Amino acid sequence: MTVRIGVVTFPGSLDDRDAQRAVRIAGGEAVALWHGTHDLDGVDAVILPGGFSYGDYLRSGAIAALSPIMTEVKDAAAKGMPILGICNGFQMLVEARMLPGGLIRNDHQHFVRRDQKLTVTNADTAWSSAFTQGQEIVIPLKNGEGGYIASEDTLDRLEGEGLVAFRYAGVNPNGSLRDIAGITNEAGNVVGLMPHPEHATEPGFGPDTAAAMRSGVDGLGFFTSAIAAVARVAA
Repeated sequence: MTVRIGVVTFPGSLDDRDAQRAVRIAGGEAVALWHGTHDLDGVDAVILPGGFSYGDYLRSGAIAALSPIMTEVKDAAAKGMPILGICNGFQMLVEARMLPGGLIRNDHQHFVRRDQKLTVTNADTAWSSAFTQGQEIVIPLKNGEGGYIASEDTLDRLEGEGLVAFRYAGVNPNGSLRDIAGITNEAGNVVGLMPHPEHATEPGFGPDTAAAMRSGVDGLGFFTSAIAAVARVAA
């Protein structure tokens, strides 16, 4: 079967085309979705891409979280559909209360852009099964409001229930509490993270590795994981 993954475009989205390309490279069919509709077009999974939706007015992701299509995204997530929020998409997920916590201005008050080491701390989600627990990967990061925050009780719950999916390794680039780079819901189908896996899926365009410049493709595992997750359910 061909797995169809929708990528929602919001006003101010920047990485929607990159996410669509990543889906195709992973072997899926990318489906362009528009924020102003109530139609998921029969897709099997959804990506909320990075960018600056609505110019980051009010709070990053806050207005986009109220877009018409988010009603359908929430309903689909409740039924188990894999949903991935990348950077601005992660901000939408917390603003829509699909994931706990919030994201605030980087602690150093500057936009950060770097190839970031991550540790995979939950390899059992719909978007991380291609990795192994404790695996270190390198994914491009670019954000100005990427500091993850939550109450101590929430942080303890995330840790205790294994809901921290990815953690910053080597350096914490934005002041995220407990070095949290990405989290998942209890069902494991909704994942949000600040780094951009769609920018590490094709040789020649990813992070540098010991083998060659720009050869890193660690991000590909996010998309192949989702395709495999949908295929397992359909089997």
